[in-house]
Formats: sequence, C-alpha cells, structure tokens
Amino acid sequence: MYLDNAATTPVRREALEAMWPYLTGEFGNPSSHHEVGERAAAALAAARAEVASVLGMRASDVIFTSGGTEADNLAIKGITIAALLRSGKRHLVTTPIEHEAILESARFLERVHGVALTLLPVDHTGLVDVDAAAAALRDDTALVSIGYANNEIGTVQDIAALAALARARGIPFHTDAVQAAGWLPLDAATLGADALSIAGHKFGAPKGTGVLAVRGRVPLEPLLHGGGQERERRSGTENVAGAVALATALRLAEAERPEAAARLTALRDRFIAMVLARVPSAALTGHPIHRLPATASFTFAGTSGEAVLLELERRGIVSSSGSACAAGSDEASHVLVALGIAKEIAQTSVRFTLPHDLAQPLDDVALAVAAAVSTLTPR
Repeated sequence: MYLDNAATTPVRREALEAMWPYLTGEFGNPSSHHEVGERAAAALAAARAEVASVLGMRASDVIFTSGGTEADNLAIKGITIAALLRSGKRHLVTTPIEHEAILESARFLERVHGVALTLLPVDHTGLVDVDAAAAALRDDTALVSIGYANNEIGTVQDIAALAALARARGIPFHTDAVQAAGWLPLDAATLGADALSIAGHKFGAPKGTGVLAVRGRVPLEPLLHGGGQERERRSGTENVAGAVALATALRLAEAERPEAAARLTALRDRFIAMVLARVPSAALTGHPIHRLPATASFTFAGTSGEAVLLELERRGIVSSSGSACAAGSDEASHVLVALGIAKEIAQTSVRFTLPHDLAQPLDDVALAVAAAVSTLTPR
C-alpha cells in the first residue's frame, strides 16, 4: 500500500485526458500570433481562470511555474528583492520548519543580498506563536512567509491570524500551500494571503507543474528573464498541457475536499490511536488536532526510521521518513529538531500520508507498524 502521498500522487485520469490534446494536435505556442498559437493561448487563459477561481484571486495574479520549489523561490526572492530595490527594506520573517525551498531561498538572500532573517519560534507541536510573530515585524520587513501546513508533521497554522498581523503593517504575506491543496480551503481572501504557492503533483496533476499566485499590488522581481511570458514575471514558453492538467486536478480536488477531508480525518485518527496503543515507543509528532486530514507522523524511540521504512516495505507498505526532498540524508529532520525533539529521536521518524480515495480503516497497517517496530527494537 502506498502511504507517501505527501511526496507525490498519481496523475488523475481526468487530468491526463484534459492535457492530452495539448501534447498532440493542439501543440501550439501560446505566444504565437496565428490560429494554432491562439488556441493554445485560449486554453492557457481558461486554465488560469480556473485556478484563480479556486484560489480566490484574479486570473492575472496566477503565474504558472515548474512546481512548488520554483513557486516558493519566486515568492521569497521575487517579493523580497523587489522591496529591497524599491524601498530598501531588507528584513524577511519565516519559520525554522519551512520546506527547504523557503529556507534555502531565505539563506540565499541573507548571504548574497544582506537580508536580515528572522526565524519565528514554534512550540512542540509546530505551531507558530502569534505574539512572537507580531513582535518580530519591523519597519523594514519586506515579507512574511509562513507555511499553511507542514510537509513533515502535518501541523496546520492559523494563517488568517498570522496574515492579519502583516496586513496591519502593510507587509506582504506569503504562504506555502503545497501540502494544503486538496485538503484545506485555499481562498486567499479568507486566508489574508498576498501570495500563495501550490504544486500540481500533490493533488493529481503531473510533476513539473505549479503555481505562484501573487496579488497585482505586490511588486515582484522576476527570476527568469527572456520572452516576458506570464505578464513579464516568469519568462519561458508556458507548459500549456501542464497548466490545463493542474487546473483540472485542482478543480476536482477542491470539489471533493469537504467529503474527503472528513473521511480521511476519521481514518487518520483511528490509525493514530491504534499505533499509539500497540507500539509503546511511538510518539505522535505535530499537533494532535490542527493537522492535515491525511497525515500521521511518529517517532519510534530505540529504532532507526530508515530501518522501520525498509521493514514496512518488506511487508508491502510504502511510507517515508519525512520530506522527499531530503530523503537519503543522514541529518535529523530540521522540522523535528525545531520542535525540541532530540536528534537521536528525530532520526526515528516515520510519516504516513494517506490517499484521497482511501475508504477503509488502516488496521492492518497499524498491526504491520507494530510488528515492524517490535522486530527492530532491541530486547
């Protein structure tokens, strides 16, 4: 059973069928001023409008990217550099539990452009302290970026409250919503976000597709230069087929979201309870309530997370030790360390992320986890 859906999901048939014409007969370049190109441009515009409707933003706010990493890089670097160039602001606020695409972009700005970086503290469940966030804002703050839902532990932040702090000071607010798409509401107006990143392969679109939505009033310095596509914010011939597939998958995921979230939350909670009851060394990581419906993450003290994964795979269960982008690293998860978990315990972490269409309890998986950990625990 594949339980690593936070890493990637299979492409939905509807997305494949929607994109197929733009890989074959309708192959035009949307920048070409002839009939074939204009049909491609029309498809791209329709996809942009469809994405905008889910995100609660204008079609002109939507920038198609190659995925969540590019979207995050463009948000962090593009908004901060624009502020630096226009007003001299050089302070960036984020958290120590962000995805590497956020943290490495922030460190690049710190190293190359002299940007001051503030990492907000989080509690042992991964929640940001709202008072600490308010205190961190300065007159020269160029951007606040806080992830909607954490990719390793599944903790969901109160983005509306955090964004309101930035909005009151006139500071742009970005949220990495890559893991939230398909599970949590994405309406940017309700969230209060000025910019929002998503990645198509997390909700049934192909890999290599993503979106950064940025409100038009927020200055954005492009990272890619050339043909001036995407309203001069991201040059390069657009991936029309990918944009169509992403828009289709996002629309379907959003339509299914209320029912799927409720169903998966119940199945997740049953699974968590069984693991905690049957594995004495198990400890849940992340917030027990404010967490993604499909994420259950644990540490198993006295074992190795990688060894547990291999034992589970031998039993037909595929899961992960955290972010797929950091897989294979010997380092303890920066997310778990930021929660105050000792490095030797953090290295025992295992994450289970459930598929949208899961309908049956995971009792057999919980029993397999208990057996795997028991096999690997020294006696």
